[in-house]
Amino acid sequence: MLGANDGIVSTSSLVLGVAASGVGSQGVLIAGVAGLVAGAMSMAAGEYVSVSSQADTELADLAREREELTTDPEHEFAELTEIYVKRGLDPKLAAEVAEQLMAHDALGAHARDELGISESLAARPVQAAFASAGTFSAGAALPLLVAVLFPAGALVWAVASSSLLFLALLGSLSARAGGAPLGAAAARVTFWGALAMAITFAVGALFGVAA
Repeated sequence: MLGANDGIVSTSSLVLGVAASGVGSQGVLIAGVAGLVAGAMSMAAGEYVSVSSQADTELADLAREREELTTDPEHEFAELTEIYVKRGLDPKLAAEVAEQLMAHDALGAHARDELGISESLAARPVQAAFASAGTFSAGAALPLLVAVLFPAGALVWAVASSSLLFLALLGSLSARAGGAPLGAAAARVTFWGALAMAITFAVGALFGVAA
């Protein structure tokens, strides 16, 4: 949802800003497409770098845990037992669980219960990069599609109104998924989207007049 919101806000703002400067429909579309590509690549690169750093940290933590299991298994057993005690097991049962899990997969048990690393939650930089670029592109495509369908005279109002509608819908969907109030979420994302579009439009109009 966040990537799609970013795509809608940034691309619609760019389209409105360029349109306000007096550039023709072709120039507006070129700028919009360029903004979609640049934004998607920026999102992908940023997500890849961020998740790669997370993956490097996880690998370093696993390497340290593997060494500690080799050099001091008693301490690691006591550490895992204490974790289960804090989660509600009595000390005897916690020790039995820790013993069995370590006998089966000591590193996996410590990775999951001590470090919070599991196969399903492991950092995947490439997957994250594609997901981020994809959601941004999907959001950015909406105002571009409106810009293609509407004539130049109605482009500004069509892009602005449809983008605010898209933002409100996405805000509501995001709130529903998270169990939050729909109205507040929709109003929040719509307000900031409208502000971004208004400021960019004003900048484009200012530079258009100056030119």
